[in-house]
Amino acid sequence: MNAFLRKRFPLLLSILSGLLMWAGWPTSPLTFLVFIGLVPLLAVTDRVKDGRTYFGLVFLAFWIWNTGTTWWVGNTTVPASGIFANAFNALLMTIPWWGYKRAIARAGRLTGYFALVVYWLTFEYIHQQWELSWPWLTLGNAFAMRPGWVQWYEYTGTMGGSLWVLLMNILVYQAWRRGQHEPGWFFLWKEGWKPLLLLILPLAASFFVITGESETSEPSKKVVIVQPNIDPYDEKFSDGAAMDQLHKFLALTQAKIDTGTRFVIWPETALFPQGAWEHLLNDQPEIMAVRAFLARYPKVKIVTGASTFRRYLPSDEVPSTARVLNGEIYYDAFNSSIQIDTSLNIQVYHKAKLVPGVELTPYMRYLPFMKKLALDMGGISGSYGLTPGVPIFFNPDEQCNIFTAICYESVYGDFVAEKVRQGANLLVVCTNDGWWGDTEGHRQHLQYARLRAIETRRWVARSANTGISAFISPRGEVIDAQSYWQPAVIEHAVTPYYHQTFYVKYGSLAAKAPLIFCILLVAYTIVLRVIRKQYVENI
Repeated sequence: MNAFLRKRFPLLLSILSGLLMWAGWPTSPLTFLVFIGLVPLLAVTDRVKDGRTYFGLVFLAFWIWNTGTTWWVGNTTVPASGIFANAFNALLMTIPWWGYKRAIARAGRLTGYFALVVYWLTFEYIHQQWELSWPWLTLGNAFAMRPGWVQWYEYTGTMGGSLWVLLMNILVYQAWRRGQHEPGWFFLWKEGWKPLLLLILPLAASFFVITGESETSEPSKKVVIVQPNIDPYDEKFSDGAAMDQLHKFLALTQAKIDTGTRFVIWPETALFPQGAWEHLLNDQPEIMAVRAFLARYPKVKIVTGASTFRRYLPSDEVPSTARVLNGEIYYDAFNSSIQIDTSLNIQVYHKAKLVPGVELTPYMRYLPFMKKLALDMGGISGSYGLTPGVPIFFNPDEQCNIFTAICYESVYGDFVAEKVRQGANLLVVCTNDGWWGDTEGHRQHLQYARLRAIETRRWVARSANTGISAFISPRGEVIDAQSYWQPAVIEHAVTPYYHQTFYVKYGSLAAKAPLIFCILLVAYTIVLRVIRKQYVENI
């Protein structure tokens, strides 16, 4: 290698790492590239001694990966929001690698690898919990298009996939390092078998998990999904359009509904695009029209997205998200889902995982003057409320309890598993991915729902305003996926399952293990530094 390339080799490695991770991410068919996508960064860690240069190179790799896979988040009225989101997420991803660099320098290679795994898994765990959450690029999501590879997610969730990716990259890099000093065949015999074994074992486990499943005799429920294809920018939130859109929903529903239907699913914010007071829902013309329609099908329940308002009484504790009307009425706006039937009982669920910068101004309770800074994407603007509604829709008459993941919520494995622990035996996704246009956004979002099905072994009924609507089986198989930007209505018989997977029961506890190890590692590093400092001073 000449001097010119040798000097710039770490930069080339950084770029290569970002490109490999991008090329291996859904919806690319080159999934296997994620098993080597971080190898160049491991080489950069060994080659670059200067801390600032190293930090910059790692950030560059993650910025390329973020931008290549999620550039579409800036496909809004404020493109700068996407630039900031990709750069900020890349910056956060760089922090675990900075910790790895310091660990390998202070405690050796084996401890460094252990630290990298612990720091990265801790980062992924925190990134699902705080208000700046963006778990779209959780490493375990890489296998969303390969459900046959990860049927064991019912035991580990996506954390198991993230661990698989990290360990594969580490073993491939170690084999490559040692292979520099060994003859080819001897190298393959001595080192190459390790990453090969780690690759084969999870694939074999996935096969045995599938073959070991038993058929259920539980009765199925006929479900109808509507995809209305209403433009979210120019049509959906326009004044006076609510009833016209409702008529479209009812007409599409009529094409598939019959006396055997039990549930009809409509997408996010299908009702009340301008908002409706929750204590007055039964008086809304849309609700009365829906009930008149359901009079012909009294056993049907409609699960739909809606925009709602909750008013707080003087005796209530007013949350920091509350808005003020006429200087005296405090209320919250919610991205909700509701279940409607022929009774007067309307169950209302409030979206809990809000999109930072669009639906939520992070940590607004500490910075109340920033309350109105959430992006205006049409309809109700400003930060939404976080006051809980019902956790799931209970239907004892049908023995079918539904959790409705609203849009972004379907990316959160732990959150969905929590709802299954609370009794949900059918998962619904109500979403409106039309904000991002015909980009990879809506395709990736569909694929991620396959992982939720595998983790919980629940059917998923996905209604997307502009697509892609589909059914997803408990094995992660996509059924009857509809074309993007086309109105559609589909039906399928789904089975509400009752057993809980290992991940549903214990996954939240396992996810905290890296956090505990991270705290211990940081404490160990601090103690070691203090001891060394005291030792040097005493010499």
